[in-house]
Amino acid sequence: MKKTLLLATFIVFQFSFTPKEISWIAIGDSITYLNEHADETGNRVTKGYMTRVVEKLPNIHYTNQGHNGWTAVQIATQIDQLGLAKADVYSVFLGTNDWWGGKPLGNFSDYENNTGNSTVQGAFRTIVNKLRSLNADAKIILITPMQRVDFVYFSNFKNNAYGSYKDKNGQLLEKFADAVLAIAKYEHFSVVDLYHEKGMDHQQLVNFKRLKDPATGQYKNFPYPDFTTIPFDAEKDEYPYPVEAVNMTYDGLHPSDKGNELISSQLIKILSKF
Repeated sequence: MKKTLLLATFIVFQFSFTPKEISWIAIGDSITYLNEHADETGNRVTKGYMTRVVEKLPNIHYTNQGHNGWTAVQIATQIDQLGLAKADVYSVFLGTNDWWGGKPLGNFSDYENNTGNSTVQGAFRTIVNKLRSLNADAKIILITPMQRVDFVYFSNFKNNAYGSYKDKNGQLLEKFADAVLAIAKYEHFSVVDLYHEKGMDHQQLVNFKRLKDPATGQYKNFPYPDFTTIPFDAEKDEYPYPVEAVNMTYDGLHPSDKGNELISSQLIKILSKF
């Protein structure tokens, strides 16, 4: 009788403390996409942020809905063609490509009034509406875009872009991050604010950018912000981010292992409470 009672107590105890299985769909751009495509980072990244999350929280099972180079506007426009499914948790990590692509941010009223996909804030409303239609009880996590310095794609130097230390088409990337924060506050969503995260500011994204010193013609490691005024010749210069330059990003834009670890740690704080 005592053995039976002890066994029953153990089973109840075990089930009481077994985490429930959680399905997670991560929607994003190349930062999310690269989780499954480390080869496209030149193997500078060993594990993306989603893999790092589920290593710590094995009861969570993710689906990668990262689309390389896509904007929030593109995601919203094609939201019904993405094959999104019902899930317990959705994360949305978008905005950096909208900024670089010159997509108009719009006003918060575009989100409130569901004005459509002509602005980024309107596009976020389309995305949120779709997720709610799939599961009205789902948890939604918004992730702000990160700060960025000068991006140079290691496989094609002509694919490059200056950083968020200045505006693009009259818009600052920080305003896109602020819009995500405003939406999260309005909807009472969980949010990971990477743009304002300590340790992820422009100074920490890379250790240096290796460029030709205009005065000597010799390569030199320039720290931020010095390198922002030094020209880079995509036709003639060497890749400006050797392995030693890697810090929070490996190319000025995409998170390194160190960057992905920080992102995952912020998500784990939220997801562990669900």
